Amino acid sequence: MIPFRAISVFYQVATLNSVAAAAEHLGVTPSAVTQQLRALEQQIGTSLVTKVGRKIRLTEAGERYFEMIAEQVEGIIASTRLIQGAKTSTLLTIRATPTIATKWLLPRLPTFLEANPDIDIRLDGTNEPTDFARDLVDVEIRHGTGKWTGLHIEPLVEERFVPVCAPTLAGPGSLGVADLHRFRLIHSVKAQVQWNTLFQKAGLGDQGVMKRLYFDRSHMAVDAAVLGLGVALESTLMMERELQSGQLVVPLHDVPNMRVTTQWLVCPHANLRRRRVKLFLQWVRDQARDWHEVNATT
Repeated sequence: MIPFRAISVFYQVATLNSVAAAAEHLGVTPSAVTQQLRALEQQIGTSLVTKVGRKIRLTEAGERYFEMIAEQVEGIIASTRLIQGAKTSTLLTIRATPTIATKWLLPRLPTFLEANPDIDIRLDGTNEPTDFARDLVDVEIRHGTGKWTGLHIEPLVEERFVPVCAPTLAGPGSLGVADLHRFRLIHSVKAQVQWNTLFQKAGLGDQGVMKRLYFDRSHMAVDAAVLGLGVALESTLMMERELQSGQLVVPLHDVPNMRVTTQWLVCPHANLRRRRVKLFLQWVRDQARDWHEVNATT
């Protein structure tokens, strides 16, 4: 006899990566979950789950088994909810910095929601890195160098940093780098490319005393440039709409090449087993590829 109850329990444990979380989700005790896991392992004849400290992880056989049953179990769950007349939905929690969330991700989310009507989204905009052991976050778009241990990490896109300003301040391609001393320079203090990088690449030394305006959020620096408060140095990823609409222009006629990856898709390896995470990652990769194809030469 096929142990359907035990299979569904194993599915929840593998998806949530926790016996306790699976027990809470199913409304049973952790010991009941453990008993079902043992019964399934006895039925199959191999270990599916192993304990590492207080955490659990799937064995190699458990990983293979989960990949084989996940789609079918999810289909049974969805069909059961549908026949009950309940809304079939699941919650995907994404964490991202306020700038990437508002400037790049949010305008694109309607296409994901349209393609995945059974998935609800919670978008958590913060600069604080996720503690995945504590925070209920499925996946993060994290700003930084990409050097974090113990996590699945992949680059979003390679970005280009360019100086920008409102067209009322200076026209496109109307300035040389040496002309920038006439304007207030807007700084995004956490950005990985700063004004001194541009001056060094242009072969200019210390620019001495210049008027400056500092922000700790890139989206504030972009908005300040739109308002004509000065010239900002920002990633084209973060000001896509402003450049396309003409609210911002690139005033330099010879822009030094400054490209770097600052945004990374980050999550625990175990989260990659979650259907909602797999769907989101594939979608965001497609969005990043499309963006790169349009902006690679600009």
